[in-house]
Amino acid sequence: MADIILETQGLTKHYGGVHALNDANFKLEKGEHVAIMGDNGAGKSTFVRQITGVEQRTSGKVIFDGQEVNFAGPLDAREAGIETVFQTLALADALDVPDNLFLGREKTKWDWLGPFKFLDYKAMRADTLAALEKTGVKIPNIRNTIQNMSGGQRQCVAIARTASFHSKLTIMDEPTAALGVQETSQVENIIRTLKDQGEPLILVSHNMRQVMDLVDRIVVFRRGRIVANLRKEETDGQDIVAYITGAKTGAEFEGAA
Repeated sequence: MADIILETQGLTKHYGGVHALNDANFKLEKGEHVAIMGDNGAGKSTFVRQITGVEQRTSGKVIFDGQEVNFAGPLDAREAGIETVFQTLALADALDVPDNLFLGREKTKWDWLGPFKFLDYKAMRADTLAALEKTGVKIPNIRNTIQNMSGGQRQCVAIARTASFHSKLTIMDEPTAALGVQETSQVENIIRTLKDQGEPLILVSHNMRQVMDLVDRIVVFRRGRIVANLRKEETDGQDIVAYITGAKTGAEFEGAA
């Protein structure tokens, strides 16, 4: 049996009387790339927020790398090995590119001074340049603050940060929604690199062409529920859209397993 890196059992999130996510059963194998699709409000981003600890679930279990987890926040998820690019990017506008790439995991020097530590800016700048080269992201001046960058550059910085550190799982929530053709191509190349390195990935996307090019499996959400779990080679865009719109109900579906 293939190793499972992530599993959710009955994952549910209610906001008062609004049932944003209901009984989501999901499994992701090590090295597998899975797309999550669905219309706006289908529960896709809610699902990601429960996995990464951005929000606390109403009920259900999250099992990551063989252990049940209850992350208090996204930093806990990162420390456990989950790197995430959120739609909101979660960048610090007043900081430059190296400071953002190493935010929360800064490199220090002269640690022998005991409680007094100094940031190693030279090492962080060098590693930032190497990371950008590795991912194919082009930033003319890494000393520029994020607030002085275009939307596409900001998105690329967030993605480079995620792809620069070895992780057990990468999650990307609509990573190319605000990007042009060239920047989208860069992001897709990063995703292919992660696949070549055997790193599992969850991709939340509306882009059908992108999904069919990049992933192994498609999980469809509708009205807070998983309604389809489809192998890429056994489906097509028309079939996926039918589940997204409700033309196919997924009544026979008992969980993404």
